[in-house]
Amino acid sequence: MKARIFFLISILVVGGLLWSGLQAVHPFGLPNGTPMDDYFIANAQGEAAANNVVTSIVFDYRGFDTLGEGAVLFTAVISVAALFRKRGHN
Repeated sequence: MKARIFFLISILVVGGLLWSGLQAVHPFGLPNGTPMDDYFIANAQGEAAANNVVTSIVFDYRGFDTLGEGAVLFTAVISVAALFRKRGHN
């Protein structure tokens, strides 16, 4: 009985946290309008020589982050390949 009450209380707490988090999200299609967004839109083509703002942010402004993500993916692929390789000629 105590486990059932604990489960119901935990569901209510988690549901309340999710609901309160969803209330803080701005409506879809309405931008926040931060100064950083305005800076990227105004200067992306001139500084990064890319016509696409998203491409300039991913590859120029956040290049080290993208390089780190690539290194993590490379390590994961090599690890999986090492796990499934054949050993010896038994």
